[in-house]
Order: sequence, then C-alpha cells, then structure tokens
Amino acid sequence: MKKLLLLLVGAVALSGCASSAMPVNGLLYGNVKAPLTATASTEKATRVGRASARSILGIIASGDASIQTAARNGGITEIHHVDYESQNFFGVLAEFTVVVYGN
Repeated sequence: MKKLLLLLVGAVALSGCASSAMPVNGLLYGNVKAPLTATASTEKATRVGRASARSILGIIASGDASIQTAARNGGITEIHHVDYESQNFFGVLAEFTVVVYGN
C-alpha cells in the first residue's frame, strides 16, 4: 500500500512540472493544436512561420515563441491568423509553438 501511495504522489508531483498552455491536459502525454488569434485579412495565407519555447521539469525554460519571431521566421509581413501547438511528455518535457500564417 505504501508503494502505491508513493507512486501516486510521485505521479501527481511530476505531472505539473513541465507544463505548457493547453486547453486540455493529459497526465502522461498531451499534443494539442488550437487557434490563438485571427485578423480581418481577406487574402489567402501563402506562408507559414514557427517559433518555439521549451521547458524541462518546469525548472529550465528557454525559447522565443512570440508572434513577431514566428512571422520573421516565415518571412511574413502581413499576418492572416495565428495558431499554437503544445506538447507535454510525462510532465518532464514541454514545448509551446506559435504558428503564424500570412503573406
């Protein structure tokens, strides 16, 4: 019984260590794509740019997941819409990616 209790406490403690913004969360694994924002642009988006930030155990985090960096990475000067992708692996590794669509 003590081992089971210790295992459950450990799982709960680690589950939130490396988290990223998600509309829904998975305890062991999460892979979510969702909209972030849109503009009134009527032109079809022809380019895509991405920018990411990563975290390890919620202790170390680095990266630039800004819309500006994603647009620059895709050579975009007029933004059509922005989505994001978020992944979480066992509460240990997390990644948040901003995806910009435009021209």
